[in-house]
Amino acid sequence: MKQELARRCLSQLMGWDAPRARSEFAWLDLISRLKYDSYRGYFAGARFVESLLDWLQQFEEASEREVAYKFVRERLVFVGSSELQHLVELFYPETVSELLARAITKQEGVADYLIWSREDLKAQYQQLLRQTLFLGISDGARLDTLRRVNVGIIRNEQVVPTIEFDDARWASLTKDLRKSLGKDDAKFRFIFLVDDFTGSGLTFLRRDDSGEWTGKLVRFWDSVKKRIKDGSVAEDFQLVVHHYLASADAENKIPKREKEAAKERGADWYPSVTYRFGATLPESLPVTREGDVDFVKLVDRHYNPSIMTASMKVGGGDGKLGFANCGLPLVLEHNAPNNTVSLVWAEAEKTDEPIDSTQFQNRVRQHLEEDRDVGFEERWQ
Repeated sequence: MKQELARRCLSQLMGWDAPRARSEFAWLDLISRLKYDSYRGYFAGARFVESLLDWLQQFEEASEREVAYKFVRERLVFVGSSELQHLVELFYPETVSELLARAITKQEGVADYLIWSREDLKAQYQQLLRQTLFLGISDGARLDTLRRVNVGIIRNEQVVPTIEFDDARWASLTKDLRKSLGKDDAKFRFIFLVDDFTGSGLTFLRRDDSGEWTGKLVRFWDSVKKRIKDGSVAEDFQLVVHHYLASADAENKIPKREKEAAKERGADWYPSVTYRFGATLPESLPVTREGDVDFVKLVDRHYNPSIMTASMKVGGGDGKLGFANCGLPLVLEHNAPNNTVSLVWAEAEKTDEPIDSTQFQNRVRQHLEEDRDVGFEERWQ
């Protein structure tokens, strides 16, 4: 849809007068250019304003549309590709390098700052770096970008885009490691599990209905302990779980949950687990029933329980405020996490037959054709 038509439709839908329209269009133009038009999930030919129009027209009452628009205007947080790219670029210098260097200085019993002043320590650092693996928890880990921004530092043979791969791949990684270092008994000593975002951490580690621990962290342990036995991974290897972005709730609860699992499972667990987060969202960010009364009423009114799939039920609750009731007003550059309030991302069958977006746009076009006595530019400039 052309931008001019999209503006007309939006102004008509919201019932804005000329001063309000000028103000809102100025903001929409700015935020679209700077951020929202870079979202990768739009349909072909559509951008932010058209998509906003399509989303708002589902609300039949003007008061509801105003509440929904206010949410987008004041509460919605969009993390674009440039922000995520920056977090990927910071991962090696701020997390990987620090942890590897600290492991060496601790082992040698010297101050951290001496790591780069002694040739023997620098040589140990390079060897330990080669004994490090980077695995993607999901396809959001952006390990391809990580390799590109650290070319000459991280080798392709150290990067795998998934945490679940077969024995042959493990054997290949170990063979490359030993050939590179010229040591037949070389083992991996650091493993980084990387992902783009965590809102609750429940898919990563949680209790199932029987009280047993489950999730990706448990499944990876079942895999990696075999590698300890066959000599590919050191018995005292260090696991580092890194998320480029996390909610404050996840940053607080994930390490506590893992410590509880480690205590209960005893020797059948990782020798060491460290959690790192590139950036953490503010504690005040989530939508709450106390602080966002009008918007939560809108969520309640339009909630459809059919969105509660088996995966959504893992988080508990009804899903109105998203998976695990995280209540995040968050959209990433490629999708809206299910931890975001459901009204932003959920699609469900409706019991009635509202006007679809094409019908609405056609109706507005007809109205505008009948009202050409004053041009659009003259009306809103």
